[in-house]
Amino acid sequence: MANLHGRPDGLKIASLIGVLGVVYGDIGTSPLYALQASLTYFTKNGLKYTDIFGILSLIFWSLIIVVTLKYVRFVMRADNNGEGGILALMALAQRSAKSPKVRQYLGLIGIVGAGLFFGDGMITPAISVLSAVEGMEVVSPGLSVFVLPISIAVILMLFAGQSRGTGAVGRLFGPIMLVWFVVIGALGAYQIFLHPFVLQAFIPGYGIHFIMHHDFIAFVALGAVVLAVTGAEALYADMSHFGAKPIRAAWTFFVLPCLVLNYFGQGALLISNPAAADNPFYKIAPHILQIPLIILATLATIIASQAVITGAFSLSRQCIQLGLVPRLVVKHTNEAEEGQIYVPQVNMLLAIGVLMLVLVFRSSNALASAYGIAVTGTFLCTNALAVFVFRRQFGWPRWKVIAIFGSFAIVDLVFFLSNSLKIVEGGWVPLAIGLSIVTLMTTWRRGRGLLFARWQQDSLPLASFLARLPQSRIVRVSGIAVFLTGNPDFVPGALLHNLKHNKVLHETVFFVTIKTLDTPLADAEERCTSEEMAPGIYRVLLSYGFMESPNIPRALEALKDRGINFNPMQTSYFLGRETIVPAMVPKLRWFRRWIFLFMVRNAVSSTEFFRIPSDRVVELGVRIAI
Repeated sequence: MANLHGRPDGLKIASLIGVLGVVYGDIGTSPLYALQASLTYFTKNGLKYTDIFGILSLIFWSLIIVVTLKYVRFVMRADNNGEGGILALMALAQRSAKSPKVRQYLGLIGIVGAGLFFGDGMITPAISVLSAVEGMEVVSPGLSVFVLPISIAVILMLFAGQSRGTGAVGRLFGPIMLVWFVVIGALGAYQIFLHPFVLQAFIPGYGIHFIMHHDFIAFVALGAVVLAVTGAEALYADMSHFGAKPIRAAWTFFVLPCLVLNYFGQGALLISNPAAADNPFYKIAPHILQIPLIILATLATIIASQAVITGAFSLSRQCIQLGLVPRLVVKHTNEAEEGQIYVPQVNMLLAIGVLMLVLVFRSSNALASAYGIAVTGTFLCTNALAVFVFRRQFGWPRWKVIAIFGSFAIVDLVFFLSNSLKIVEGGWVPLAIGLSIVTLMTTWRRGRGLLFARWQQDSLPLASFLARLPQSRIVRVSGIAVFLTGNPDFVPGALLHNLKHNKVLHETVFFVTIKTLDTPLADAEERCTSEEMAPGIYRVLLSYGFMESPNIPRALEALKDRGINFNPMQTSYFLGRETIVPAMVPKLRWFRRWIFLFMVRNAVSSTEFFRIPSDRVVELGVRIAI
């Protein structure tokens, strides 16, 4: 039976199952550690049922306020041509800003959010895999010595398999997560059936009483409660893969009910058996089912980790296209799917970071202290950008923006401040990672800005060059030359050097400028625009979205449809190789200059990044002082 849009219902079901595998892996595995970490502060003095009710109430209302209302109901409306995530939101906010200074501040918020996301990307695989494998201790305490080696082995296999792409494995993600949610929901429902009075925790008064009764300890515990909403950012970031409707439907009618059933099931178990507080997730299952549950949980955490790693690859490509980091190797693992990419340098750094976290912290409980601050920091950045978008882009009245996003900001800020108390215990880790990445991004952007300004200062305006060309004695030789230029109004430095040394100009010349749009994808019809500036000399603008990887030779093929001579086999690409040297009065501090030079040396060449055939490239060196 077809739906109203004429598509089979089976496609909608397949989409919903796919959402489970890609979007909800992170938040779906939070029951492994969230309630256990929240109870850590109370088990020493004896666990009271009012404490259990209070924490369950806080977890439930956090899921409702942060995930259901903030992200699903409101933030997901702010899509950038269907694309979501912190950088897509940043681009959308900057588009609405009139002042360059405001755009700069919005860009900084986006950079900070991206840096914290990478910190989250390192912690998620570590805490998820550790918490799953720690179930072996429940089966037999003697197996605890194997937790660390098995966790390391799983993580190594996870990162080693990234180069093969996620396409084949991705088809298994949805069904496995479907089974995962059904199982954890059923286990929780069984415990609720045995102790139905735990459902009183739905009443928000228990959460309020918990906070008022425990004061500062309750404030500290909120830092663990927020672990229940980790992965909320994924709902927004993965919007382009499935669209908003399947994500909203899967959360409202399936994922949220299953999570709530499991959390309340763990609470029901603790009311009858407070001793189970050391690992309530695994102890809600009968002993005979614990080993299969460990295997299923390990698969689910691998999927959750995979989703974060894939998100880090996508975010890295966005950063490259937006000029926030140097060019990196971006490999496409699926010829048909543009979004399935592999970034080797990012994969290696993530793998090293995750392994170091596992070896240093050694348990999921210890890692919980480091986890929350990255998540809540990203929440705050998203909220700040959303305020600007809803006010300027959507034209909401000020009172409405303040009432809605001001309320969300209070909740996010309380969670962030609560987690800031754990900086000494491990919260410094994501902050250090985030600060390092922010430093790299701002240094790269500042350095490239100085290079461009210096290049523009030393360059010749294109109009002047073309005006002198007819009177010059420059010899025109057969063939096609392509010169890349960052500013289409100035002559590329590579052309001036070619004239200086070779004293010839090709019969057909293309000045090619790459423009990155603030939209995810560029329209195919607008990819390539051209203008003839003089006989045989063309100015070409190639537009790409921030989710696309440039391919200059393929884009230039469109020129043939416009009657312009372009033969790939007769084309030479002239590129400038920049050598950076310190100026007499350096404009970058020594440590930033060192970082910038290191990034320049390790950046992928233009030839590889723009997919230019290496046998058709001519490189001309130039020294630039900054």
